This record gives sequence, structure tokens and C-alpha cells, in this order.
Amino acid sequence: MKPNIFFVFLALISPFSAHAKSLDQTIDEWVSPFSQSLSDIVFFKITLFGQAIPVIVIWLAIAAIFFTFYLGFMNIRAFPHALRLVRGDYDDPNHTGEISHFQAVATAVSGTVGIGNIGGVAVAIGIGGPGAAFWLIVAGFLSMSTKLVECTLGVKYRRINADGSVSGGPMYYLEQCLVKRNKPKLGKALGVFYAVALVVGCMGIGNMFQSNQAYMQVVGISGGEDSFFSDKAWLFGFLLALVIAVVILGGIKSIAKVVGKVVPFMAVLYVVSALVIIAMSAEHIPNAIKLIVTNAFTSDGVTGGAIGALIVGFQRALFSNEAGIGSAAIAHSAVQTDKPASEGIVSLLEPFIDTVVICTLTSLVIITTAIPNGLMDSGLEGISLTSASFAHHVSWAPYPLALAALLFAFSTSISWSYYGLKGWTFLFGEKQLTQLIFKFIFCMFIILGCMTNLTSVLNFSDAIVFLISIPNIIGLYLFAPEVKREVNEYLAKFK
Repeated sequence: MKPNIFFVFLALISPFSAHAKSLDQTIDEWVSPFSQSLSDIVFFKITLFGQAIPVIVIWLAIAAIFFTFYLGFMNIRAFPHALRLVRGDYDDPNHTGEISHFQAVATAVSGTVGIGNIGGVAVAIGIGGPGAAFWLIVAGFLSMSTKLVECTLGVKYRRINADGSVSGGPMYYLEQCLVKRNKPKLGKALGVFYAVALVVGCMGIGNMFQSNQAYMQVVGISGGEDSFFSDKAWLFGFLLALVIAVVILGGIKSIAKVVGKVVPFMAVLYVVSALVIIAMSAEHIPNAIKLIVTNAFTSDGVTGGAIGALIVGFQRALFSNEAGIGSAAIAHSAVQTDKPASEGIVSLLEPFIDTVVICTLTSLVIITTAIPNGLMDSGLEGISLTSASFAHHVSWAPYPLALAALLFAFSTSISWSYYGLKGWTFLFGEKQLTQLIFKFIFCMFIILGCMTNLTSVLNFSDAIVFLISIPNIIGLYLFAPEVKREVNEYLAKFK
């Protein structure tokens, strides 16, 4: 995209900056009725054991449990091989595809590791108690199996375009699933539904929410109301959109190259920072572990005891790693391989990194610092509580935390731009102009995300993204025997 296009973009968007509040209210009025209705349907709750449980969480959890047992705990058996694959031991640049195994998993991880890993975990522990951390880990472990199935299918049913680029994901394998069953029209309809929902959803959770949180973090650490950007949200949004545009214009190769550097850096930054804070509360670690285990099985949880902890833990994990939604399969489809099962095995690492590692470290920071030192009763919640836990030991610790959060938001946006683009090209074709239009729209929504709260839009996109897990998981069940056979045959060659 030429620079002058961005100046036109800036000229179009800047007049709205003075009216951000009214713009927010107008959009909220348009979307609110649909947002609330859809949210009520998707996150409909039923009561079990005296607890209100979102049906969508049950839907995702049952799938994770089923695939774990159906595949014979492949999330354990194939884990060492996943590490060898992502290390590049079996890479072959002559295979069809655009990116390496490492770049594929880095792109997918960047799409799932976000603000929820820092702030969402604190909220989960605040609601479900320390026991929520235990169930969060269990759910992350089980989710690895769901990822394996959807990413294997993503590669197997991907489409190789005339220019050598790759398009894949649930919209393609859902379509083929029903074509095989002599229902091509229904297959196409499911593919279109998934693609439309993906495009709409990416503008919210993968775009506006991320830019809004990045803006709030920068303003928060640079003086609050006295910050240079406090009244220039549109300018911050434009600068962020400009950086993201430079990356996404190069397609998946450019995105993978950037996240291949950003993801390891941001992961190491956060992991090391969290370990330092946990080490500084070393005397509380034994009691923290005891709290996590005992509260997971007793009635001493904050809300609802053991059942409440289980529900909150599973919900946070499943919402964090997105297993069952199918979005990661889009990134993995671009990998250079002629063995679909190899990439399914690589994808085991995503929930492990996202949930078992990063979310667990956040949990330990909260439980070893916030709980013993009374921060849980301070009125803070979410990322503010996590930040206060870091600051309790090191006054300047919120700065690297803010940098990690900013990088999480940035990497999530560029990954979701690719997910949304593939939904867009499934609907409107692969022409360069068609792709350029989507990227332009995506960047505009980055600016809107900084300028306004758009609560209803975010709720709407959140709901529609989880709605697509319903047809996606049905497709995974139908393809399960095929995936099991594919994975077993692949692993048999290495014995």
C-alpha cells in the first residue's frame, strides 16, 4: 500500500476524533439489540450442581475430553515429536506451503496469547478462587487434542492458489466434509457462514479490543490523563494501524517472519518477569500449590466451591486458547509439509504455551502475591490486579508488563488480520484488489478501536466467534476417524 493512501486514510478518520463519544453512542445504539440477543443465545447458561454453566463451555469441554480419549492421549504421546518438528528437524522447503512449522505455530500462538492471559486469569481466580488455576491447567491439557484434529484437517483440505499461496481453515474442510457426504450445498453454506462470522469477529476480538487495550496500556504508563496520547486516541490508532499495515501487506510470509521474532521475545519477557515475581514470593509457593489443589476439589472456593472453580477454570482456558473455534487451523494450513498429521502434532504446543505455561504463571503470580498481601481485597481486578502484583515487589515491574501486553495486542492483531483475510477471500476471491480492500478496512477498525469503547460491538464479535465453534466441532466429530488414521499412520513411520 502506497504511503499516500494512508494519508487519505488519516484524512478520512481524523474528523471523527472530535466526536468519538457520539460515534461510540451511535454505533452502540445500532449494534446493542443484536449484540445482546446473540450473546444471550451463544452464552446461554444451564444450571448444574447449583451452578450456572454456559452451554458453549460444555460444548467445547466435551469435545476436548472426547478427542483426548479417542486419540489415545496423543497430547502426551506425540508431544516429544512436536518439539522436534517445531525445532525444524524435518523441515523441507521443497514441500508445498509458505511457512515453516515454527512460523506456523508462532503465528497461531500470537493469535491466542493476548490480554486474557494477563488480565483474564486474574478475573478467573477472583471469581472461582485458587482452584480455578488447577482446572485451567487441566482444560489446557485437554484442549491440545482438539487443536490437533482441526489443524490436521486445515492442512489436508487446504487450497493451493495459482500464485502458490495457500488458503485453508474450517470453511474449506467443513465444505469438503459435506461434499463427501453428497451434501455440497449444505457444505458451501456452512463454509460461507463460518467465513462471514470470522470476518465480523476478527474486527472485534482480533482488532478493536486489541488496539483499545494497547492504547489504554500506553496511556496508563505514560502519565494517565497527562499522557501525550490521552486526547489523541485517533493518532495512536493511526500509528498502530500503520505499523500493522506494513506487516500484513506482505501476507502470511511477512506475518510469520515478524511473529517468529516477536512471539519468542514477548513470551520470554513475560515468563522471566513472572518467574522473578514468583521467586520473590518463594515463601508462599508451597501454600499456593496447596490452595490450588485443595480448592479445586473442596467447597472453599470464592464462588460456588469446587464446581465453580472447575467452571471458571475451564471457561478461561477454552476462551484463551480458542481450541474448537478453528481459527488456528487457518495459520497452520500455510505450513510447508506433505503430511497433514505433522502439523496437527505441532499444534499441540499452542494450548500448552498459551494455557499450561503462560496462564499458569499468571495464576502463580496472583496466588503467591495478591492473595497473601491483601491485593485481592483492594478493588483491583483484571490486568490492574496482575500489574499491582508485579509492582508489589518491583515498583517499575508494570513497565515490562505493559510492554508485554502491548506486544500481545500487536501480535494478536496481525494474526487475526490473516484469519479474517482468509474468510474474506473465501467469500470474494483471491484477487489482490479484493485482499487490499479487506486490509484497508481492518486498519480502519484498529483506529476505531482506540477512539471508542464499542462495548456492544465487542460483545457481538465475541459471541459470533464462539458461535462458529458449533459447526466447526460437528465437522471435527465427522472427520475424527480420518484424523485418527492419518496421525497413527504418520507416527508409525517414526517407530
